[in-house]
Amino acid sequence: MRILLTRVFKADLKRLHPNQKASVDDAVRFIASNPKVGEAKVGDLAGVRVYKFRVVGQLTLLAYEWKETEDRLLLLTLGDHENFYRDLKRERNA
Repeated sequence: MRILLTRVFKADLKRLHPNQKASVDDAVRFIASNPKVGEAKVGDLAGVRVYKFRVVGQLTLLAYEWKETEDRLLLLTLGDHENFYRDLKRERNA
C-alpha cells in the first residue's frame, strides 16, 4: 500500500513533539492495516474517512482518503476537533 501525505498533513505533523509523532505513526500503521477503520463522512466530505485516537491524552482526528482500486492511502489532515471539519472542507474545496 502506498501512503501519501498532503502538504497540510506534513505541516501538521511538523508541529508535533517526538512523543506525539510516535502516536501518529502508530495510528497511521493501524489505518494502513485496516483502512475501513475510520468513520466515513457524507455530503461535502464524501470519500473522506476520519479516525479518532488519543495523543498524550488529547483526542486527535486524522482525515484520510483510501482508494481501494489503487491501493493508496492519502493522509489529508491532523488535529484536534476544534474547527477540524471546517478547515478540512476548506482544504478539500481549494
